[in-house]
Amino acid sequence: MKKRWFALGALVLAGAGGYWAFEANKYRLPGIVQDWRDPVQANRPVAWQQGPASAPADPSGGKRPPNIILIVADDLGYNDVSLNGGGLAGGIIKTPNIDAIAREGLNFTTAYAANATCSPSRAAMMTGRYPTRFGFEYTAVPVEFAENLSHGGGLGPLKPIFHRELITPDIPDYPDMGVPASEVTIAEAVKAAGYHTLHIGKWHLGEAPALQPQRQGFDESLAVLGGAAMFLPEDDADVVNAKLPWDAIDRFLWANLRHAVSFNGSKRFHPKGHMTDYFADEAIKAIDANRGRPFFMYLAFNAPHTPLQATKEDYAKLPQIKDHKTRVYGAMIAQLDRRIGDVMAKLKEAGIDDNTLVIFTSDNGGAWYNGMAGLNAPFRGWKATFFEGGIRTPFFMRWPGHIAPGTQRGDVTGHIDLFATIAAAAGAAVPADRQVDSENILAGPAKRQAMYWRSGDYRAVRMGDWKLQVTKRPEKARLYNLAADPTEKHDLAASEPQRVAALRAMIEAQNKGMAKPIWPGLVEGPIRIDVPLNAPWQDGQDYIYWTN
Repeated sequence: MKKRWFALGALVLAGAGGYWAFEANKYRLPGIVQDWRDPVQANRPVAWQQGPASAPADPSGGKRPPNIILIVADDLGYNDVSLNGGGLAGGIIKTPNIDAIAREGLNFTTAYAANATCSPSRAAMMTGRYPTRFGFEYTAVPVEFAENLSHGGGLGPLKPIFHRELITPDIPDYPDMGVPASEVTIAEAVKAAGYHTLHIGKWHLGEAPALQPQRQGFDESLAVLGGAAMFLPEDDADVVNAKLPWDAIDRFLWANLRHAVSFNGSKRFHPKGHMTDYFADEAIKAIDANRGRPFFMYLAFNAPHTPLQATKEDYAKLPQIKDHKTRVYGAMIAQLDRRIGDVMAKLKEAGIDDNTLVIFTSDNGGAWYNGMAGLNAPFRGWKATFFEGGIRTPFFMRWPGHIAPGTQRGDVTGHIDLFATIAAAAGAAVPADRQVDSENILAGPAKRQAMYWRSGDYRAVRMGDWKLQVTKRPEKARLYNLAADPTEKHDLAASEPQRVAALRAMIEAQNKGMAKPIWPGLVEGPIRIDVPLNAPWQDGQDYIYWTN
């Protein structure tokens, strides 16, 4: 079988060139093999289940439970939301509709992603538990993807490390890398409370049939099951592409991703148009179908995650942005914001706006490999680091009549608290047979002592205003007082050894309750804290190695 696969790969390589170097082409096989097994079919309409045309009268006179919509962006930088820092490209790109969710509701100004990469953050959102409690420590990727990253070059003297010795028969196949079926998802919790549950967009929590959304509590799921997808076919007449030749991740994505979705586990088929438009349009249709009954919708856009692809119309609106990749990325942000505005407008048109809790966040910070400085300004760091730029996230809640407009809170919270907060709003039960880390933050600040992050030997804790990061490569502890130094410029580890020891002990104590990873972190890659991937190497630049 291996000989047949390599023969197929040789045929693919024979016609490859331009953007694709040999090392990238070496790992084209996952996408090619999936095309062979599950070819992408033509677009077909999605038939959302129709609820009652209007809400039935409650004989007790009570109000029906609120609808709940959780909107999650993918790799959205802190400064990509104009309310936070002015917006992309020196403030050229504004996000008025995303900003409005905060201005008309509650802005949690000190909110954190549960992890600095996609999958673990989403696992925490869905379960209300640190994903390390059930072995979901790393972002789910094929082994070929991890090996591809190890061939992606390095940063000056810093080279990626591929742990071939960790490849054992115990590693689950990529489709089986997901949230175990034994976990209770928020969809399962609210469904038990009488909600109709809908998933639209990115999943990335397991592609095997037993781990797909429709088997994890969602009545209906229109999904990109993996970590990313093409927004449009590369040669579509309406697309403007921006490839990132310095990035091994980008090379792998362009080679292997397809413009494809599935519905309730169906065969893959093409969405209609740009993926962001498609997901918004289908969310609007699903809201219309469910306007007469309580529903929970997890609307997980895959924008602005790479590959960078904009529509020609959105790209044409930004001639003042001269850098091509930034212009494409900015067009994607503007499109995302506009379509979120359309979803919000549908709630008003359907007459259910005042009884809908809308939550907006991003799974982690902006990515270093995009090649654009300032995505997470004013914070240091990127996606895949535990600096504030990697884990500080927009976190807004809007619920007319329940949340006063213009409310701000600075208590420490984030993804981990979504489960209990949504469950409380829905009147759903929180599992009592396991450790649940989530707290209902609409009832007040979380009472936990500290918040933790872990990816392999890279670990962090925030307790009060103090934050400690511990890395193995380089072997270093970094201590920051976030009240005085929110941008983590002044490392106090040398002058505060007792505090470092105490916080390190807290990390170790918390780790004792965590599970063995379901799959290992096969690759360690260097990431510079203060510059994007395409910036030239300079001696003395601060860095960490990220394990995945």
